[in-house]
Order: sequence, then C-alpha cells, then structure tokens
Amino acid sequence: MRKLLIFITIPATLIAGGCSTVSDGARSLGSVTNVIPDALDKAPLIYRPEIQQGNVVTQEQVNELKPGMTKRQVRFLLGTPMLSDVFHADRWDYAYTFGVGSKPAEIRRVTVYFQDDRLSRITGDTRPQPPEERTEKKKEAVVSVPDWDPGAKTLWQRTLNSVGLETKEE
Repeated sequence: MRKLLIFITIPATLIAGGCSTVSDGARSLGSVTNVIPDALDKAPLIYRPEIQQGNVVTQEQVNELKPGMTKRQVRFLLGTPMLSDVFHADRWDYAYTFGVGSKPAEIRRVTVYFQDDRLSRITGDTRPQPPEERTEKKKEAVVSVPDWDPGAKTLWQRTLNSVGLETKEE
C-alpha cells in the first residue's frame, strides 16, 4: 500500500508543479496548448509523416481560368473545391497545406468568385499571370517507331518446317 501511495503522489506533484510553471503570466494561452506537440516534435525517434491536405492548384491551372467561365468549366480545371459554403454559394475556396508532423510548412489558398454562375474574380496566393510572363507548355514529342521485323526462325520452328508442320508467325 505504501508503494502504491508513493507512485500516486509523485506524478501528481510533478503534474501540479508543471502546471504552475507553464501557466505563469509570461506565456500566452497558445504556447500552453502547444507544449505537448512541441515536445513531441523535438523528441528523437518519433516518426513525423509528411501531411498533404487539400487541393493542389498549380500556376498553370490558374492561368487557364478566364472571366466568364461557368462553374462547370472551373470545376473541370481546378477540381472540386475544398470549401463550398451554403451561405456563399458564389464563392469557392481551394486550400492546400503541406508539412511534416503537426507544423504546416506550406499554406496556399485560391478563392474564385462567381456572379450569375460565371467566373468574376480570383483572389489568393496564386493569380493568373499576364501572357508575356507565362512559360510555354512543352510540346508533344512525335516518335517514329520502325515496322516490326519478325527476325530469324528458331531451331524448333525450322525443325517443324522441315518435317512439314508449319508454325504460326505472330
């Protein structure tokens, strides 16, 4: 019983003492809630996966957008929006985050607005570039393939041909 009491009181005093040092007036509430994730991010031998969330919207996709496009055309180019609000049906948000562990390293947003079901404006981190600043798309390479040459017959095919049995050539 005495050992059990020691095991219960020691962690309780450490927890209570830890709370009083963390919550002193010098630290904000945001840093208090990040104590455990920050400690886990600094700990060795803990796997931190790369986390990618949202819609990947490239500059080339945004360059293809033109004012007056329908919602269907925009959905074809950019994909289904990440956020589509019921109260703002004429606004689609495309959000993208990428990071390791609990810290996003890259955050991008693109918002498209519609008026009368036609694209009216684009805001966010990626916007359409003027035509003179755009990089050219790679052209399709045309490759000529030579005709198929059946090649020499194998020993087995020559043996069958000498006996009078013909093999099918493919």
